[in-house]
Amino acid sequence: MVGPGCICNTSRVARPNRRVASMSSVKQFDSKNFQSEVLESAVPVLVDFWAPWCGPCKMIGPVIEELASDYDGRIKVGKVNVDDNHQLAAQYGIRGIPTVLVFKGGEKVESFVGLQQKAELAAALDKNL
Repeated sequence: MVGPGCICNTSRVARPNRRVASMSSVKQFDSKNFQSEVLESAVPVLVDFWAPWCGPCKMIGPVIEELASDYDGRIKVGKVNVDDNHQLAAQYGIRGIPTVLVFKGGEKVESFVGLQQKAELAAALDKNL
């Protein structure tokens, strides 16, 4: 579960129940589809762990969308809402959001915490294609 060392403070009392806007190339991952969509994927997968109330998460959102478009057909891109998927966040040691993980062959191969530049994420994807 996201803890006290978070980039965004997860101890807020009121959390709006907003969903990320529908993005055709960015998938929504959760505990029900994570195994099939991420761990069993034939292509590398970029996973953005986020929350709708997190400012830096909103800022990295367009970067995630651009990467999904730029790498369409070569990688899979998706988001995990940590408010709705506490166990999944805990399983991957998510302590701060946004956290971006890259999976290849069912294994976590890259990890980024906090707001990242597109070039840094793209370099990690290129390395794992």
